[in-house]
Amino acid sequence: MSTTPTKPVLVITRPPLPPKVDERVNHEFRPRTAGTPEALTPHGLLALADGASALLVTGADRLDADFFDHIPQSVKIVATRTVGYDHLDVRAAARNHIAVSNTPGVLTDAVADAAILLLLGASRRAYQAQQFLRAGQWGHASTVGPIGWQVTGKVLGIYGMGRIGQATARRARAFGMRIHYTDAAPLPDHVAEGAIFHEDPHELLSVSEFLSLHAPATPATHHFLNADTLALLPRGAIIVNTARGDLICDDDLFAALAAGTVAAVGLDVFEHEPDIDPRYFALENAFLMPHLAAATIETQSAIGMLALDNIDAVLNGHHPPSLVTA
Repeated sequence: MSTTPTKPVLVITRPPLPPKVDERVNHEFRPRTAGTPEALTPHGLLALADGASALLVTGADRLDADFFDHIPQSVKIVATRTVGYDHLDVRAAARNHIAVSNTPGVLTDAVADAAILLLLGASRRAYQAQQFLRAGQWGHASTVGPIGWQVTGKVLGIYGMGRIGQATARRARAFGMRIHYTDAAPLPDHVAEGAIFHEDPHELLSVSEFLSLHAPATPATHHFLNADTLALLPRGAIIVNTARGDLICDDDLFAALAAGTVAAVGLDVFEHEPDIDPRYFALENAFLMPHLAAATIETQSAIGMLALDNIDAVLNGHHPPSLVTA
């Protein structure tokens, strides 16, 4: 008499999932979700993970060494639905024989689109224009709407010329922008497409009328933009960040905005998010989004499928497509 194998338990910290991903989850796993906010704390998640084979988490789930030191032995992989994995202690996971995977590549276009949205929103003072319109000021003879800055012919500096940085550069060229960049090494000519490389990031800042951040969060990039580096930018520069919030020192950015060193910002990510500095909400020259750069149906579906591919591979004894190593 044959028996049907029991499906592995998959803990999903933050549903819902896109329909196609949800359908696959229900076909291949026994999904287990958090019913209360308390279950999403590291302690609550440990209890939720008891008997589970895998965890599907997001950037909002900050899992430290203590978490991995106490994770149930049944768990074989923690798959994050993000490219960045600074919210996970990968070394502690490896020490406890837990695989960690991320989702590179599949969100490149969506994030690059968002970078251009933020760039244009900041440069054309879109938030102020919305306020102006919604307040009924349009048409008043004594009132002139917000006047922004054109991007055509301006230098866009890209800090971190990986997949997303390159995709952002391609889009910016369509607006007639000139691309400068810094990275660990210069790109091959056919990839750089005429973009000018700066080995020293400080040299990049000195020419960047617009600056778009695309570097990962590491000790070396922490607070890359601070009082000293912000002072290197051309006066009236515009900054875009779709990478990680802790690349920017908030206090120093507010000071630069007040002094006019920085004219405007377009931000999708923030330090300590979602508990961001409330001073951002008072800025008229800030075009803000709540970490939504990858929030498209197509991208979230691709992210979910890649995360499940990683989980399937580990649970079946194979090498996952995007394993993160310590």
